[in-house]
Amino acid sequence: MSTETNAPAAMALPITIHAQYIKDLSFENPSPIASFTNENNVQPSISVGIQAKAENLGGRNFEVILDIRIDATREKAPLFVTELSYAGIVTLADTVEEADAGSLLMIEAPRLLFPFARNILADVTRDGGFPPLMLVPVDFAALYEQQKSQEAQEGKNGKASKADKADK
Repeated sequence: MSTETNAPAAMALPITIHAQYIKDLSFENPSPIASFTNENNVQPSISVGIQAKAENLGGRNFEVILDIRIDATREKAPLFVTELSYAGIVTLADTVEEADAGSLLMIEAPRLLFPFARNILADVTRDGGFPPLMLVPVDFAALYEQQKSQEAQEGKNGKASKADKADK
C-alpha cells in the first residue's frame, strides 16, 4: 500500500506577521467618582475612531499600525478616553504584485491585528472600572476605500489651491 499523496505543494502565504506589540496606550478617567454615581441610568455615548497605516521598514517588510481612539461621555461629561496604537511587523511574499500590496497591508494585516487590539481595549476599560468595551468587527476594506477617496479628494483640493495661487 502506498502512502503517496497527490496534494498540491504548500502554497506560500502572501503575508507573514512576525511580531505584534503595543506602540502606545493611554487610558484617562477624568472624573471617576462622577462616572460611578449615575442615578438616572443614562447610557453613555461612545465614539470610536480607527485608522490603519503602514510604514516601509525596507524591502518587503512593513510596520502596520492600528490607531484606535475611544471617547465615552454621559450627558456631555467625559467618562473615559482611551487611545491605542497597536502594531505588527509584516512581510509580503515575493509573489505579491505591487498593485496588491496596498490592500494586503491596509486590509488583511489590520484584519489580523484587530482581534488582539480589541482584547487589549476590553481589558483596559475593565481595569479602568467600566464594563469591558467589546468593539464590533471592522470592515477594513471599506476603511481602506474611504482613506483612498479622502486622499484623492485632498490631492484634488491641493492641486486646485496651487492652480489658484498660480493664477493670482
